[in-house]
Amino acid sequence: MERDQPKILPSQRCTTSESDTAQTSSPNPILLGLGLLMLANLVPQTVAAAAETQVPALAPGTARVWFLRSPGSLNGNVWAAEPEIYANGAPVGDNPVGSKFYRDFRPGTYRFTVQSCGGLPTGAADTVYLAPGTQTYLEIQWSASWQEGYPEAGYNFAPNTFGILTMSPQLAQAYLPTLAYHPL
Repeated sequence: MERDQPKILPSQRCTTSESDTAQTSSPNPILLGLGLLMLANLVPQTVAAAAETQVPALAPGTARVWFLRSPGSLNGNVWAAEPEIYANGAPVGDNPVGSKFYRDFRPGTYRFTVQSCGGLPTGAADTVYLAPGTQTYLEIQWSASWQEGYPEAGYNFAPNTFGILTMSPQLAQAYLPTLAYHPL
């Protein structure tokens, strides 16, 4: 006596459950794109930009001054400010957060100042003698009003300012690769 085999319809042959398809389906292209975008943003772009910039050799008889502004917490709430830098009263350039640039000067004594961006006349300056063939590093720093002898700034009143200071070559060499080149 032969047993009847159950008939399997073609639509029943390779069926899978929902849990099986969830494990074997291809990734969502939108999520994959967002993930790749997030990974791309993790690459330190300032280091890549610094590596791409070729700095020409110093011309004979000149001195080079580097202007640096680190992205550290010393910048307070002035990230958007790009203070103008002056050499002997003449504009040299502006310096956004996390950037660097240089200028070549004839040898001599220069008084470097920076725009206050807060209304406080600080008189903060750095006078530097530039010898031929040398490189000098100047850092632009945010300064709280109380550090300049003014009343402490409040929520409604924040007349903070910027200052300019000579930086040691050793410290500057550590900072330079982390800053984006800001050509003017």
